[in-house]
Amino acid sequence: MSWTSALPLRRARLDPEPAAAPKPPPAPPARSELPAPSSPPAAPEPRLRDWIGVLAMVFGQFMAIMDVQIVTSSLTQIQGGLSATSQEISWVQTAYLIADVVMVPMAGTLSWISSTRIMFVVATLGFTVASALCATATSLGEMILFRAMQGFCGGAITPAVFPVVYTKFRGPQLASLMVLISLILNLSSTLGPTIGGFLTDTFSWHWLFLVNIVPGILVALVVWATIDIDKPELSMLRNFDVSGLILMAIFLGCLEYVLEEGPRWDWFSDDTIFACGVVSAVASVFFFWRVLTFRQPIVELRTFVNRNFALGSFYTFVIGTGLYGATYLIPLFLAQVRGYNAWQIGETVVVTGVVQMLMSPFTAHIARTLDLRVMLAIGMALFATAIYLTAGLTNQAGFWELLLPQALRGAALMFCYLPANMISLGSLAPDKLKSGASLYNLTRDLGGAIVLATIGTIMNDRLHFHWNRLIEDINPARPAVQQFLEMQTSRLDGMVQGDPSRAALRLLANTVQREALVMTFNDVIMLLSGLFVVGLVLMPLVRRPRSAMAR
Repeated sequence: MSWTSALPLRRARLDPEPAAAPKPPPAPPARSELPAPSSPPAAPEPRLRDWIGVLAMVFGQFMAIMDVQIVTSSLTQIQGGLSATSQEISWVQTAYLIADVVMVPMAGTLSWISSTRIMFVVATLGFTVASALCATATSLGEMILFRAMQGFCGGAITPAVFPVVYTKFRGPQLASLMVLISLILNLSSTLGPTIGGFLTDTFSWHWLFLVNIVPGILVALVVWATIDIDKPELSMLRNFDVSGLILMAIFLGCLEYVLEEGPRWDWFSDDTIFACGVVSAVASVFFFWRVLTFRQPIVELRTFVNRNFALGSFYTFVIGTGLYGATYLIPLFLAQVRGYNAWQIGETVVVTGVVQMLMSPFTAHIARTLDLRVMLAIGMALFATAIYLTAGLTNQAGFWELLLPQALRGAALMFCYLPANMISLGSLAPDKLKSGASLYNLTRDLGGAIVLATIGTIMNDRLHFHWNRLIEDINPARPAVQQFLEMQTSRLDGMVQGDPSRAALRLLANTVQREALVMTFNDVIMLLSGLFVVGLVLMPLVRRPRSAMAR
């Protein structure tokens, strides 16, 4: 039993009993019935080893989240190295995401059974081994298998940090750590493609995975030597819900496949997508029935009964859509419309990360000064404004045009993540933190997966819409169009082989395609802004959270 849960029992023994008939001591409360204290009890000052251990866990978290995005800018090189097609290579990303989404909600139960330290160290070593295997893969099948292993282990690393942080730290130390974690989480998603592009251009795509080996081993060794907040509860293995585990894997695995591959294969018009959608829907019904009726469920969904946890998870879902959506759309725009390479894209989008780092020293002070709900509302409003400003893209938009929107987005993320985390996890009793942290991280990942799938579908529809509207006005009989074609034909005469007039028509078609694409990006970006407006409207439903920033 943890120190905090044992404290009431120790005090009970020290209280003097009346001289009259002694009363039997009260039975200790069940772990699931422990209420969240109105204010955190005085905790021992964190020692240096606590800081070292938690920082090592945070670095492991950084590696696991960054590896979701690190391959995105290097898929072409990996495709050539594995002799895969352009459709097949997407599974390098999909395999990781499916395994990650399946593992994240299980992490709470596994940490109860094996202890947080053992689970984290085993997951980190497994992630390191899987990274080494990815670097040695010689076929697409091997790469998919090893990436799934990597994603499965990474899904156990990410949520394990929060129970340790909330157990070991209070007051200003907790605020500082949460700022650091929010900064690292945001930077790992934002800078993943940039780091991946640099490693691939400088060395080879194998270094996308080799770079994890030495840090992974060091993180595992440091965490094993410094972190020990709980003990294994092997008795839970007797009632381990294997059926729930299988149902959850089928439900979330098929759902993630549908979300990842749906936009590419026109959703349910594809037989495989349709079959996976049906299987996911059926498995979800049995899964929810199982976890709500079984005495030791694989996932404790009743945690969502806590209003602040449910709303905090919702805001994390919204933040995930904005984080993953913007991180996907801006580099895609710069690549497809402006023709930027990976390094030029990195130089442009790095503004968001720089602003986050500049804001980080002040975020903890702001969190201690403002009501967390007010801080979150400011962050949501800033993010909505930043996305709205981004929705004015033109075919010449570059670093300077995106500077202000990206700077606002970086500031918004630092205002959003910390209060959402504190509102959600800070409202839970200590015994609920493990399952709560798993569900909290799952909502962020699902937010990213859903928004990326939705973006793909909306972009296809809006691109066709804008193309059809634009070509209605591209009539060669119009003087402006005729003048454009004559100028381009004259310019291309002698520069191209064949008929220069056909080359001019092709150039006109490419121009229309480019403008339709720019308008499509603006439409999708504007929709992201609307999600944050919805979050602002729901803010009054959040109860005032108890302060974990003060002692």
